[in-house]
Amino acid sequence: MTQPLPLLRDAVLAAALLCLLLLIAARLDDSEDPGPETALAGPFHVLDGDTLASGRQKLRLLGIDAPELDQTCRTAAGVDWDCGSVARQALRDHVDGGGIECRGSARDRYHRLLVDCHRGETSINGGMVRDGLAIASGGYAQEEDEARSAGQGIWAGEFVSPRQWRAEHAGGRTGGRLQGFRTWVDNGSWSQAWEWVSNLLPSGAR
Repeated sequence: MTQPLPLLRDAVLAAALLCLLLLIAARLDDSEDPGPETALAGPFHVLDGDTLASGRQKLRLLGIDAPELDQTCRTAAGVDWDCGSVARQALRDHVDGGGIECRGSARDRYHRLLVDCHRGETSINGGMVRDGLAIASGGYAQEEDEARSAGQGIWAGEFVSPRQWRAEHAGGRTGGRLQGFRTWVDNGSWSQAWEWVSNLLPSGAR
């Protein structure tokens, strides 16, 4: 007689694998070819530590990743602090006073314009990393080294990367595991996505 539990387990595994393939395909299709360069001079509204708005258009600072707005970090003394809120305020301080120009041509999967922002010769993106309130993500390695060496911002204590924090907090308790799986795929965290799938397998098949 066929055992219903193994059949159910196999069905769940097959569905999870199909979901993984579909999400990977969707992620590849979501990228947009760069268009003509867009230059914006503000005024800018700060949404979080690496995202601005100019009118109805959202701008994502290129090459950096700041703590999420609700994210907390920990000082060397073990005290939690609102690093996400502090990062947003730091970006406000950088753009206050005007004179900022943001340029970009490519967009991310959320249709945000990916921009480099400057005041004169000063990089706003790089300044956030140098302040220790964003990590380098495809650029600004020198600024990150300086912040790490000086113990600036998040480097003064303990923190998880914004990418990891997003994956761990996606979806809350209800549907959190499945939403977290999708977040890992969206962020290219293939090893974590596969670990999620492999946990559905019996121990002898992993």
